[in-house]
Amino acid sequence: MLDQSEAGKRGYLKENFRLFHLKDSRAQKLDYHYHEFDKLILLLRGKVTYVVEGVTYFLQPWDLLLVQHNLIHRPIIDPTEPYERVVIWLGREWLTSRSDPGEELSTCFSTASARGFHLLRFGAEQRLQYMGILQRLEEALHSGEFGAPRMADTLCQQLLIQVNRDILQDRTAQEETDSYRLDPKMEEILRYIGEHLQEELTVDVLAGKFYLSRYYLMHRFKEVTGFTIHRYISQKRLLLAGELIRSGMPVMKAAEEAGFAEYSTFLRTFQNTFHMSPREFR
Repeated sequence: MLDQSEAGKRGYLKENFRLFHLKDSRAQKLDYHYHEFDKLILLLRGKVTYVVEGVTYFLQPWDLLLVQHNLIHRPIIDPTEPYERVVIWLGREWLTSRSDPGEELSTCFSTASARGFHLLRFGAEQRLQYMGILQRLEEALHSGEFGAPRMADTLCQQLLIQVNRDILQDRTAQEETDSYRLDPKMEEILRYIGEHLQEELTVDVLAGKFYLSRYYLMHRFKEVTGFTIHRYISQKRLLLAGELIRSGMPVMKAAEEAGFAEYSTFLRTFQNTFHMSPREFR
């Protein structure tokens, strides 16, 4: 089990996408983690709170959470009620291959991340629409009829087109302050870290930049995100380095671009986190 100050990779996706319809009567405790694929989580029943990159979402039935790849998150599940949800893992190469120029199917995830708000809340009419698409998608995935795989592929694209349309047009859930909780100062710090990974990012530097005491910054950051500042920055740098390596960038250059001052430190941390060398990772 990982310490709360660490985040582990969870799940491996070999297919183009994968759908899970899950119902748990006993709450499972999950630690902070991330995925290399994008993920949709649709709550059907239960009491669950999700923490995504320091923002806490209080989900209601039929809320849709969009978790982009490499975002650190975890659910907090109330064990007093059964927890039912539909979870869809989406391969990034598949998303790209099914997109049109200027209309990436992954836009919904990048838009949510840019806003720093990952929740989509539906009205009654939208619920029926999503219910119909998901029901047909589940049936196609379990069907042995002619053309079922292509039908499932098409329905998953249809689902994502609808999600993109809704998230580009709708921000009502963000206006409902009871649907989420965030610390504006910590949100500002998290955004700054993400945009300045190549620079020096120590506790002292951040405390001075945001006019906070060193003690308060460390305490509040851990309280909001579940991470120490050092661990969070190291994790984000590793994830960035991994993205650059997979894109074809030489390993040493990727380490430098991700903000690692010493290559030996990068190699040791990379190996400890991913349990493989950067070359094996590529």
